[in-house]
Parts: sequence; C-alpha cells; structure tokens
Amino acid sequence: MSRSRPSRADTGDLLQVDRSAMRPLAERMRPARLDEMVGQRRLVAEGTALRTAVEAGKIHSMVLWGPPGCGKTTLALLLAHYADAEFKAISAVLSGLPEVRQVLAEAAHRFDGGRRTVLFVDEVHRFNKTQQDAFLPHIERGTIVFVGATTENPSFELNSALLSRCRVHVMEAVSPDDILETLRRALADAERGLGDRGLRIADDLLRLIAVAADGDVRRALTLLEIAAELAGEGGEVTAGTIEQVLADRTRRFDKGGEQFYDQISALHKCVRSSNPDAALYWLTRMLDGGCDPGYLARRMTRMAVEDVGLADPRALQMSIDAWETYDRLGSPEGELALAQLVIYLASTAKSNAGYMAFNQAKRDVREYGTQDVPMHFRNAPTKLMKELGYGTGYQYDHDTEGGIALDQTAFPDAMGERVYYQPVARGMEIKLKDKLDALRAARAEAIRKVREAGDD
Repeated sequence: MSRSRPSRADTGDLLQVDRSAMRPLAERMRPARLDEMVGQRRLVAEGTALRTAVEAGKIHSMVLWGPPGCGKTTLALLLAHYADAEFKAISAVLSGLPEVRQVLAEAAHRFDGGRRTVLFVDEVHRFNKTQQDAFLPHIERGTIVFVGATTENPSFELNSALLSRCRVHVMEAVSPDDILETLRRALADAERGLGDRGLRIADDLLRLIAVAADGDVRRALTLLEIAAELAGEGGEVTAGTIEQVLADRTRRFDKGGEQFYDQISALHKCVRSSNPDAALYWLTRMLDGGCDPGYLARRMTRMAVEDVGLADPRALQMSIDAWETYDRLGSPEGELALAQLVIYLASTAKSNAGYMAFNQAKRDVREYGTQDVPMHFRNAPTKLMKELGYGTGYQYDHDTEGGIALDQTAFPDAMGERVYYQPVARGMEIKLKDKLDALRAARAEAIRKVREAGDD
C-alpha cells in the first residue's frame, strides 16, 4: 500500500512560523492605546492638552526628550494610530542623508495622495546640522509630522531652526510602581504576554525586577522574559532565579551626556553645601555607573582648591594623596580613598576667597593691560640701570622694624593699591583674616603718612 503524501494543511504546523511569538515580550506588550501607557501622567493623563489633541487626531511635530525605555517610541506609534497616519521610523545612528531624503520623498508622495506620515527619528541628536535641516521644509509644508526622540537636552543637541518648528515634550523615567503594573499585566495577558505559561512569581520578587529596571519599562519586560525562560513552562520564578537574572545589572549612566554632567554638578554642589552624606551618594552613583575614578579624583581636587581653599589647606594635599592612592590600588580598593576624600571635603570649612581674589586679579590684568613694575621693585644688575633709578628706594623688609616695609607700595603706579583677597571667618582663614585686616590697615596708614609728607 502506498503511503499518502501529507497535505499542505498537515504540514502547516511544521513549517509555518508564528512570527508574533518570535517578537520580544517588550515589543508584544507595547501599548496599543493611550490608556495602556504607564507613567507620563503629566503628558497623557485624561484631560491633558497633548492627550486631547492626540485623541482628536490633531497631532503636531514634536521632540520627545527622556531616558531610555520611558515610552518615546510608543507615544510616536500612538500618534500615528490615533491620527490614522502612516508610521515611518528611522534611526539617526543607522541612517544617512540619502535614506532620509528617500523617506521624505515617499512621505511627500503619500501626502499628495491625501495621507499624512508620522516620521519618527530615534536618537535625533546624533544627526548633524545638515541632516536636521533636511526635515525643515517638509515640517513647514505638513508633508510629515516630525517626532524626534532624544535622551540628550535638545537645547544643546538640536539646531534652533528645528526646535522652532517642534514642541518639546519632556518624558520622565517610569516609577517602580508603574513598571510593576506593566509586569503584572504581562503575566496576566495570554495573547500578548506570558499568561499562557502558568508562571508563578511572588509579588516582592516582581518588585525587585521593577526596581532593577531603573525607570526603563523595556528593560523590566526583558528581565521578566529571561526569568520566565529560566523557570520554564508552568514553573516558578524563585529568589534564586531573580538573583541570577539581576546579576551584574547596571544603572542608567551616560558617560558623555547630560546625565553625566548633572551628576557631577550634584556632587560638586553637595560638597560646597557641606552635605557629606549626599556627596557620598553622588560619588557612589557615578562610580557605580562606570565613571572614570581618575576623572572624579581630578574634579574633587578642583573642589579642594575652589571651594575649600585656604579655610583648610590640608584638603588640597588630601586630594592629591587620594588620587595617588587610587592610582596605586585601582578599583575597587582605591575607591575607598575617594570616598573618604569626598566626606572630608564636604565636612570641612569652606572658602572661595582665594578663587574670587584670583578672578579679580585677572579682571584687573585685562583692564589695565601691560603696566610697568614700580622703579623701587626693579632689579639693577648693571650700572646703566642704577643710573636710571632701578631699585632706588627699595626697602629690604627684613631690615625694617616689624619685618614689613608698610609704606612701600607694590602695585603699578597707575593702579594704586588693591585688595583682592578677603578671607572668610571660617576655618584657618579666621587667623588669616585677623592678621591681614590689621596688616592692611597699618599699610594704608603708613602709605597715607608718606603721601602727606611728600605733599608738604
């Protein structure tokens, strides 16, 4: 008996690929309606201006500024959905000007046919000025509804012409509670999520994933998907599973972006405001995020000079010592030296008097230009110089009463005596202030008497 050949229907289960099942969980769970978006209540809650416009299909060109995984792509997709517009996406990392022009030409053709295009440009800050300018006429004509996504401050990264044609919407990192809601939804959803796998996971373990995601919904769903794979069909996600999934996780940190400069600014300002606990937190955040410890050592040395100054001169040497200690020990042992340094810098007395005095001296140098050294301060190594009066009238301070020639002027004649350094009444500068106040008063009186005698 001959064997019958399998029909196409018989082979369908073997050969047909369920492409939807191949998509990552984060992509399958992407919100299909505004009500499904988590976080961003300030932007898309009921009654907000943006939500009202989107639901009415009246969308505008915009720049979405926010951290990874906060919903920028999702919002762009929803804009196209509610406006019944074509959605096209390009990445500034992968696309060049020829591809941009092709996408814009297709959008223009579509516009002529009566259909709008929402053009989503991911990482738009990576496009240069010429590439950004290519969008301008199409935005003005309405050929495209431009939606740019960026993790960087648009004020710094996008040209003013593009910004003037778009509204900037700031999106925030999603809170752990909102991420937890998304994770629960994914576990319950049998069609798009993991609801058909019969997984078991305690709520406190689910919250660990939500916290570890660090404001990134996409990351949270990816972590949950990995945990589900480890647990297997109908399995339980245990504490051991979560520990394995979350091993070597890192927090959000962009070594060259705005977040980096925000954090170093926070560190510096906490030292300046004498808050050692907060300063230590920001130092640890930056180290945890992968910041170069050598950079942090250099910045803290600057803090010792600029903000501690002569109120505690030991701080500068401690900074150099901590820097050298890190260079010798490396990470992680050497990081303790940096931690101790930041605690000391934040705890000790502060003064920017030296910093301010230096800036005032620089301003005078710029204002008065090249001034001659007073004759009595000039060296006279030759006979001609002596005949010209070089060094005449100089008083050798050690030979004077009290060891200081109080009536001897030191600034160029055109400037007169100046006072730059004003010690503060903190730390070691208290003693410097008392001494200098008395010395300056005595010098001013001595110079006054000399001038009065000269007038007579």
